[in-house]
Amino acid sequence: MNNIQMYRHKDDDTEVISTLQEAIPHIVDRLAASCKRPDSLDHVDPMPFPSQEEVVGIIHQVRKIVFPGYYTKARIDHTNLSNVLGKECSELYDRLLGQLVLSLQHPCLNSGTPCLDCLATSGQIAFKFVNYLPGLREILSLDARAALEGDPAAKSFDEIIFSYPGLFAIAVYRIAHFLYREGIPLLPRMMTEYAHSRTGIDIHPGARIGESFFIDHGTGVVIGETTEIGDRVRLYQGVTLGALSIPKDKVKEFRKRKRHPTIEDDVIIYSNATILGPKAVIGARSVIGGNVWITEPVPPDTKVILKRPELVYIGKNRQGSQGEC
Repeated sequence: MNNIQMYRHKDDDTEVISTLQEAIPHIVDRLAASCKRPDSLDHVDPMPFPSQEEVVGIIHQVRKIVFPGYYTKARIDHTNLSNVLGKECSELYDRLLGQLVLSLQHPCLNSGTPCLDCLATSGQIAFKFVNYLPGLREILSLDARAALEGDPAAKSFDEIIFSYPGLFAIAVYRIAHFLYREGIPLLPRMMTEYAHSRTGIDIHPGARIGESFFIDHGTGVVIGETTEIGDRVRLYQGVTLGALSIPKDKVKEFRKRKRHPTIEDDVIIYSNATILGPKAVIGARSVIGGNVWITEPVPPDTKVILKRPELVYIGKNRQGSQGEC
């Protein structure tokens, strides 16, 4: 006897289920009515938003182009390389163009402004991005080299490209930052939040980050919008380059101000360090120890560490404390 045969509906149970089902249309009416309010959080509009699926597709297609042979199913060699890259670049241009048009025309239509130049502008920006790909490939090569030279656990570029979350997050940031500089709404944040969800590394597309950037491990790293990072900087997991809390009535005023730290060249920042606010300028070649909290400038060539805490050992074989060294 199966489970269905073992279970017997009582008439009362059937009547309850039927009554509940009949109430669902009334709930739907309430939901639909709530979408008519001016402050409603919905997008009930014939004009579509950019597609999250397409945005993710753009990211992965760019990776195919800048790291040829790593993310393609077909074998690539020097006889077919140009054909493969040509096909990928043409597809990327069309794909990006479609999402740029959706991003640019949406605010125009919402504000009642004629959207006369959105297609032409999108075409120009899509072409500029494709033209940027050789430069993107060069700077990501420097980021990958920084990982290989900065992490003894890294055995090869192959391992870094395939498996290092820091390089993935940096690659997505560099794609998104280009679009952010071009004034594209929505798409850059969609890109970096996808990388955030994949890696636990949150880099705002507005941050300015130099060459040979390395994030080791990476989980919990936060880099705010107006952060400036120089060349050859290394971060470990849990580092926050953030802003100080702002009163609600001042948020609009601060949106266009610098709110985040500046990290100069050749700085190393160890795990769980928190560096907040625009006054926190970390001078070149400095080393910031783990778990510190910094809101003021640090001169160049400085090491910042916490005093060694007192450790207490409790157990059968040892009891006591270890003081500062």
